[in-house]
Amino acid sequence: MSADAHILTINGGSSSIKFALFEAEFPLRQRWVGVLTRIGQPQATFTVRGTNAAESTAEKVSAPDHSAAVDILLDWIEHQGLNHTLAAAGHRLVHGGPEFHRPQKITASLLQKLHLLSPFDPEHMPQELRLVEALQRRFPQLDQVACFDTGFHHNLPRVARLLPIPRRYEALGVRRYGFHGLSYAFLMQELVRLGDPAATTGRVILAHLGSGASLAAVASGQSIDTSMGFTPCAGVPMGTRAGDLDPGLVLYLANLEQIDAQQFNYMVNLQSGLLGISETSADLQELLEHEIHDVRAAEAVALFCYRIKKTVGSYAAALGGVDTLVFAGGIGENAALIRERICSGLDFLGIALDATRNAQSAALISADDARVQVRVIHTNEELMIANAVLHALPFPCGTTRP
Repeated sequence: MSADAHILTINGGSSSIKFALFEAEFPLRQRWVGVLTRIGQPQATFTVRGTNAAESTAEKVSAPDHSAAVDILLDWIEHQGLNHTLAAAGHRLVHGGPEFHRPQKITASLLQKLHLLSPFDPEHMPQELRLVEALQRRFPQLDQVACFDTGFHHNLPRVARLLPIPRRYEALGVRRYGFHGLSYAFLMQELVRLGDPAATTGRVILAHLGSGASLAAVASGQSIDTSMGFTPCAGVPMGTRAGDLDPGLVLYLANLEQIDAQQFNYMVNLQSGLLGISETSADLQELLEHEIHDVRAAEAVALFCYRIKKTVGSYAAALGGVDTLVFAGGIGENAALIRERICSGLDFLGIALDATRNAQSAALISADDARVQVRVIHTNEELMIANAVLHALPFPCGTTRP
């Protein structure tokens, strides 16, 4: 690797591609971060933020699909001359199935096996693997590393990962997996760095709340339960995902409106959640602005907060109490009113917020006399991916393991 080598991280979503470039040495330093949004929709946007204004850009682009979107990113990399300094790329892959949980170098054999996992999450895996293949075509000598979002929950207790359906399906890999693992791993590392004893010996509830939302219960550093399940559609309501539903709806809607499996999957992933209840928006901030005069918006917000509050309570039961509650993700980090509504009424668990700190989205928002520390932590999945790349591949000259 050259002295100015960079690691590219790619975090592909169903309609976006987040990316970052880090200097390939310890300590990792981010040089650029960006995102392609509204992929497949009119007026997609390509945004990059560098270390100064001259290295930053924001523009409307045409990105009808993920292939076109990744070409825009790779064209930008070549235009900046960064293709000559790329040492490796790391990808967030949503699903590792029952076999893959540790970051590893992507080989032809691994890629073939990962394609077989696409049915586990058809909303994300095919697009994410296309991003891997696009980089292979453009930069055939570039090492790439797969980082699995299910890895953090790989050792869930058996009782937490079993699905109560015929046992024969477990042999096919049908079980609860859990997601947002890269975010949760970062949050736990941050708790260690902050000196919170709950990170290693206590009881932690993590709430990653964004357009995709989930919670995790962590005991002595190990995930013991999480709200998402076999797919990321399970758990609490999200921007467009339904979360947990009565499975009897499948037959009912099939009989009522002749909805088939594909249509049902589309509905629960892209037409439900906040969007489905409000009938106007999947954006929580917009719903908060309209809830005073729109009962649909108010009910969507109320359901979101209520289901998360119930999950916090159930995880406190699973953990035998709670020492630290962490909010992260776009909503968790920025929406003070949502944090307040979730925590309201949880005094019996020892959860109480300081109103001023919460309004400021301070790092510690719990009241001084509260038994539970409530924290707001800016999560960083990209940093976790870059770290995984440096651990999975040979280090550049002059660097040492931390």
